[in-house]
Amino acid sequence: MNDAHTDGQLAAYERALDAQICAYNTAFADLGLRFRWDTQTLNALASIEDERARIIAYIESHHTHLLNAYSAEFLSEAILARKVAHTPDMLPAPPGVAANAPAAPRVHRSFERKTYPADEGGLPALAGA
Repeated sequence: MNDAHTDGQLAAYERALDAQICAYNTAFADLGLRFRWDTQTLNALASIEDERARIIAYIESHHTHLLNAYSAEFLSEAILARKVAHTPDMLPAPPGVAANAPAAPRVHRSFERKTYPADEGGLPALAGA
């Protein structure tokens, strides 16, 4: 592969990475969550192939207090729904990484599903918003 091709792939990957970060951060802001992702955060989570599992791993590692009020599954679904509304694409593999590289093991999720009144007509307000 020549350097120009590699540089083009790297630039395209960086644009896709920036779009993903922006979409996640916009989703967090939409939901009143007070955390932001950067390139380092997304790269650290990129080995987790499933976006839901990626979000759950982040919440379980950095914002466990939210799990007192919401299930990790609920938070992940709410964040992902907002994120996909902004950028439906998934994070592509970085240049030089095989597209069919073995997937990372799934994150073990041991949490209880919380229930919410059906008459709220949408997402409940997130704590700390």
